[in-house]
Formats: sequence, structure tokens, C-alpha cells
Amino acid sequence: MLDAFLAPFKQTIEYIKLAGPYFAILWDLAPIWGPIVLGYGMWRTWITYVQSDFIHNEDHVLLEINLPEEQQKSPLAMETALNALHQTGGESTFIDRWWEGSTRAWFSLELVSIEGEVHFFIWTREFFVDVVTSALYSQYPDIEIHEVRDYTNFLKYDQDEIDLWGCEFTTEEDDVFPIKTYIDYGLDKPQREEEKVDPITSALEFLGSCRQGEQVWIQILIRAHKGDFKDEAEEKMDEILKRDPDTKLPERAGEEDAPSVSPELSQEEEHIADAIKRGASKKAFDVGIRGLYIAKEDSFRSVNIPGLIGCFRQYDSETLNKFKPTGGLTGFDYPWQDYKEMRQNRKRKMLFDAYRRRSYFHPPYKREPFVLNAEEIATMYHFPGQVAQTPTFHRLESKKAEPPSDLPSS
Repeated sequence: MLDAFLAPFKQTIEYIKLAGPYFAILWDLAPIWGPIVLGYGMWRTWITYVQSDFIHNEDHVLLEINLPEEQQKSPLAMETALNALHQTGGESTFIDRWWEGSTRAWFSLELVSIEGEVHFFIWTREFFVDVVTSALYSQYPDIEIHEVRDYTNFLKYDQDEIDLWGCEFTTEEDDVFPIKTYIDYGLDKPQREEEKVDPITSALEFLGSCRQGEQVWIQILIRAHKGDFKDEAEEKMDEILKRDPDTKLPERAGEEDAPSVSPELSQEEEHIADAIKRGASKKAFDVGIRGLYIAKEDSFRSVNIPGLIGCFRQYDSETLNKFKPTGGLTGFDYPWQDYKEMRQNRKRKMLFDAYRRRSYFHPPYKREPFVLNAEEIATMYHFPGQVAQTPTFHRLESKKAEPPSDLPSS
């Protein structure tokens, strides 16, 4: 019986003996790989430090947008405004990136419910306030934009007083496959207000259903994408359309000198190819999405967890792309896996702090972003018309005065 107990340990010792010569070789080569590993580690530490210092020294502003009672613009207006936020500057040179720690500007588009009262916010660097306001006023002249105190600072996470559930979202398929957008809902065409189907209304209704002691925070973090998004889209279209990547002509059937044959595409394949082509023609952004449901312990309702996830279901396309929650708070099978919920509480604090800092593209909460175009983002964040009748969604009682004439152009 003792031998059976000691068998795994003996086997481990044998493995160590077998690996011994390899460890010896690795140790002998340490003068070669050691400085490389150490240098890389120090370099990454330096980059983290200078970027964190740069971000810390930047002033940021939270803008609240109040909507007029009558708002007839389609999400195309927001798509046009978002194009002004496609700011690629800040990382042009080696000195900018790796000595000063300068980063591309990023923005946070936020849908928030505070005890059922729904708010539209945009978080930005102070430097870009005029860019944001002029872009919005140019498309929505009847809105009001105010600089407000950050609502996240009014709440301190205390695990003894409040409960919190949160997650981040990512896409299931490759970035070149778009989600379902306002064009798929027909909002790019003139319609009577009562006939419109606006996907954002589902999220607004959920936000408006929050009760006293409950809050829901949703942030869509965006920055200009600098990768080869159009090239990736072209490659995928070549694959779907069965065409030569160089000539863009249909692939030849059989032998090399055979004539080109136009492939017979299904209706679904044509729809996918058209959607990818349309998406590739728009401004591309790196994106991160995060959502939190926060409530006092005696007010917490678990039904709001699927409600929060459901805010993004209306953008799902079975043939293209859809969202899925990731990095959320999940339970454990056995009590000893998370003694006194220490691991869960740590994750709650991290989600709360990451949201408050609007941290996603850089430390301390760096994540891997996905890519959406301006059309997709505008579908998730735009100012709805009268089709959104959420009672707690405040609108201005009458048309406001014209926006300031001295605003800079976007």
C-alpha cells in the first residue's frame, strides 16, 4: 500500500532525472538567452511605466448628452459623428511611443442607468472635447452637451454593502464579419416613426427598468484601428467569391488555360460578401465593451444579469457575427474553490476599477480588442427618436437654441 502511495512521487523523480541533461544545457546557454529575456522584461516594464505616466497626466472629461423631445435623425448621423473620433495621432514616432509613452486617443461611449434614470455619456481626453462636441452638434443641432462629474466616483465598491456582477464582451467570429446593424433594420431608409424598429430600444428599456438601489453601467471603448483591416476583408471576400487574389477574376476551372468560370453563389454567400464589402469601406475602430450591474445587497436581482447580456442580443447575426460575454463572474462548483468568495470579490474589484479607469487598451487592465466599423458602433450607440418611449429617459421639453457658432469644425 505504501508503494502505491509513493509511486507518483517516484515517477516525478524519474522525470526530473530524465530532464536533467536538458536543464544543464539550458543553464550553460544562460549567458546567451538570459540577457535577452532580462532585456525584454525591462523593456516591457519601461513601456508600461511611461504609458501609465502619460495617461495619468492627461486630463479627462465626462460629457452628458441631453436629447430633444423630437429627434428624427437616423443612426447614420451618429456614424458620421464617430468618424471625427477616428484619431490616429499620438504614436507617430519612436520617441512618442517608447520614450514619452504617448498613446492614441480613445473614447468611451456610455449608456448608464442610475436607479432607472437613463443617461448618455461620452468620456474623452480634455484635449478632444471640442472635437467631440462639434461632431455631435453638426449632426444633432438640438441636443445639449454638458460637462458633468463622473458618476463612477459617487459609488465606492464595498463588498459588505453592495453586490456587483459584470463582464466584458467580444465577438464570436473574425472581425471582418460584421454584426447586425441599423442598415439591416432598415433605419437608413425613410420610415414613419411608429414603423421603425430600432435595436437600441431594447437596451434602453432594460436600463429604464432598474429600481431604487440599482445601477447598470455599459461602456463601449473605441480607438482608431491602425491594422490591415481592409486587406483582411479582401482576403475573406476572395475566399467567399472564389476569385483570384491578384486579378480579382473568378478562379479558373481545372487546367491552367481553362476559361474563367463565374461561381454560383448562394443568396447567403452574396449577403455575407456584400456585408463584408460594406464594412470594409467604413472607418475601423479597436473596440472593447464592458458592462456592470451594481446594486445594494438587499436590492440585487439576479434576473438583471441575463438582462444585461441581452442588451447586445439584437445585434446578433446568425450568418455573420454576434457578441458573447467573456471575463464575467462565474460561480464555482465547490466551496473550497473560492473560500469566502475571496476570488470572486477580487474579480469584482478589478471589474469595477477597470470600468472606472476606462482601462482596456493599456495597463493596468490591458485587454485584446476586437474591430468594429463606425456603422456597427453607431448601431449600438446613437440617439433614438420617439420610437424609444422609456418613461425614465429624460428628453428636453422644447427645442434649444442653436449650438454655439464658434465651435471648431471636426
